[in-house]
Amino acid sequence: MSNQTSSQSEANNIGNPYELFKLVYNPNNQTLTRMLEYPFTSPTSDLTLPISVLSKDVTINQINNTWARLFLPRRIALAPNHKKLPLIVFFHGSGFIIGSASNTMFHDLCVEIADTIEAVVASVEYRLAPEHRLPAAFDDAMETLSWVTKSQDEWLIRYVDYSNCYVMGNSAGATIAYQAGLNVAEEVDDFEPLKIRGLILRQPFFGGTKRSESELRLMNNKVLPLCVTDMLWDLALPIGATRDHEYCNLFVGNAPKKLYKIKELGIWVLVSGNGGDILVDCAKDLVQLMVENGVNVVSDFQEEGHHEVEYDDPLEAKRLIGLVKSLIFNIDA
Repeated sequence: MSNQTSSQSEANNIGNPYELFKLVYNPNNQTLTRMLEYPFTSPTSDLTLPISVLSKDVTINQINNTWARLFLPRRIALAPNHKKLPLIVFFHGSGFIIGSASNTMFHDLCVEIADTIEAVVASVEYRLAPEHRLPAAFDDAMETLSWVTKSQDEWLIRYVDYSNCYVMGNSAGATIAYQAGLNVAEEVDDFEPLKIRGLILRQPFFGGTKRSESELRLMNNKVLPLCVTDMLWDLALPIGATRDHEYCNLFVGNAPKKLYKIKELGIWVLVSGNGGDILVDCAKDLVQLMVENGVNVVSDFQEEGHHEVEYDDPLEAKRLIGLVKSLIFNIDA
């Protein structure tokens, strides 16, 4: 039985996961018809507008249609003697299969991050599955970081401190950020002058064929039920792969062994999760893996809160961004 069929046969009483997200899977050509239109926001770099953060879109790979939305605090752009800012490279979530850096929810979060932390944020538009299955998104992440080092973009050159870079993501975006951190750490000389100081992994998306306690406890939760996470992996993983593939299962493949480079380079890792998120046990497993390999890991787990709660709870977003700021500038939260 294929991954696609086995996942659908396990669907619980929440309903058909494809119907929940208004998706139609086209098996003949391995594509999705995405019928839901998510709100989007256009960028604006007009200094005359009364906005706190400027934004613009820049091309990374025209053939792959990958790009980044850059965010710059307006007060820095107006300052005659501006300082160099940290760079936060951000990867949005939504299970590898939907979402865009232009979506309002991701745009607004990046505005808050840039404004509160006083950083340049690059939110990445990467290729989606199943049209581009993993490792396509991981490859796009690496290409983005390489692009940063070579780009002649005025904002990056004028405002970014390349020695003070952070890679951040939420949900599937956190998984992309994790893989990017591991891969860059192995090829650190190829990314000069870029230096990654920290990884910010918010509710990272991992799994396995063996169910975790939180998956069983929250299998019917309305925000991200188990049948949906299974569907996401079916669509994102290489055809024929199970959830014990190294892209999904934390403990499979060479990724755990690569953590020694993260330790050697002194890169700190923030792993953040919530008790009401079906993925919380995977995040805790990641923390334990980091600890066992001597990585400087900061554990941030809130008892309450569902998956992607920061997008509908401004206080949680403020708390999370404040924590990130405290780690970047080494101050008490």
